[in-house]
Amino acid sequence: MSDVRKEPSLETIISLAKRRGFVFPSSEIYGGFAGVYDYGPLGVELENNLKAQWWKKMVYDRDDIVGLDSSIFMNPRIWEASGHTKNFSDPMAQCNVCNTRVRVDKALQAIGIDADEKMSEEEISNLFDAHRSEIACEHCGSKDFSAVRAVNLLVQSNLGDFTEQGNSPSYLRGETCQGIYVNYKNVLDSTPVKIPFGIAQIGKAFRNEISPRQFLFRGREFEQMEMQYFVAPEDEMTEYKKLREYRWDAMLALGLQEKNLRWKQHKNLVFYAKDAWDIEYAFPWGFDELEGVHARGDYDLTQHTKGSGKPLEYFEQETGRRFTPHIIESSGGVGRLFLAMLVDAYREDVLNGETRVYLAFPPSIAPVKAMISPLLKNKPELVEKAREVYTALKKDIPQIMWDDNGNIGKRYRRQDEIGTPFCITIDFDTLGEKPELKDTVTLRDRDTATQTRISISDISSRIRVGTLNKGI
Repeated sequence: MSDVRKEPSLETIISLAKRRGFVFPSSEIYGGFAGVYDYGPLGVELENNLKAQWWKKMVYDRDDIVGLDSSIFMNPRIWEASGHTKNFSDPMAQCNVCNTRVRVDKALQAIGIDADEKMSEEEISNLFDAHRSEIACEHCGSKDFSAVRAVNLLVQSNLGDFTEQGNSPSYLRGETCQGIYVNYKNVLDSTPVKIPFGIAQIGKAFRNEISPRQFLFRGREFEQMEMQYFVAPEDEMTEYKKLREYRWDAMLALGLQEKNLRWKQHKNLVFYAKDAWDIEYAFPWGFDELEGVHARGDYDLTQHTKGSGKPLEYFEQETGRRFTPHIIESSGGVGRLFLAMLVDAYREDVLNGETRVYLAFPPSIAPVKAMISPLLKNKPELVEKAREVYTALKKDIPQIMWDDNGNIGKRYRRQDEIGTPFCITIDFDTLGEKPELKDTVTLRDRDTATQTRISISDISSRIRVGTLNKGI
């Protein structure tokens, strides 16, 4: 076996994801729906493993962070107070030939022009006009675009046709953190937490993306994993440094290769932020944001105090002082981490003279931990024994798979491609053809393709040893 690994293209990853049941285009039989994807049988298992690892690292492994599951629909005044109804927008221009919409700041970045995120609509419009001759439509190649206009990213809803506030529209939430901010006082009053403490949440968010692109990286419906940490003002930057280190170590513990990760500091901060860094991953198109770690100051709770009229101060019993907590956050997308794990795990090598594709997932996040298979499916005695082993093992380790389709070599290749760490084969020696090997099975390792003989009674512990990687 010789390694001929190469970095996969995005097209290669998309093809594998669909072919093997990780991710499907949403509404595909109706022509699809841009920017929305469905997670298939293997995808939902990988997704759940990633979320479980994140939850363990952010909640179960810490005494200072609790969980929350806030609603997708919230009072529209929340989005007014947070600034989303006015400022949560992307600059857009439309191709006058084929009507394809482009995000102006990304189009400028593609030609090496840095569009400041703090630019006004007029400033970015002038910058786009100055470089129109250098920007071509990705679809038809035309350089004829409309004027730039800001498109708000909040997705409006007709929930009940009208909200309790009259004619004000309701929204699908554009981010999960606002649900944390407006529940900060509820958590403080109902649990023993004290500053500093955090609130973690995993949940869906929705955005009216102008041009969803790059597969799972930027979509219109996605899931976020966020933790908002509430601190005393004087401790903000000390705790911020700790959180950055904690999240970097978490990415490495998850199994991502350090060479594919880097930090990038935001050059142009929003007015309320103290500092902002992103952990970037080397996606097929280059380094791009995987997770953000930001120091947000007291902006969020101050805005919701003004918007709601309810005080959100913290009373420090030891000193008798009151203050509005500052917030540091960790925010990442499930889809982005899912995509990074697929890219990071992709391998190609040559096995027995043929190119083999496999996904080298850390066992702790692999969607299938082991495959159980009879050597021959037309031998009832082998099938019966294999089913016995499968049924017993599944009670202990739910993420196992039965596979008797095709010959054993094809089964191994199929399991390699979905990232299954171990394949377990029941053969005639298991039944006692060789008395000394009775009640043993063949255990095949995914990464090395080596096979060893182990006792049926040892299968569970061997798999568990393989899955006890440090999680995120």
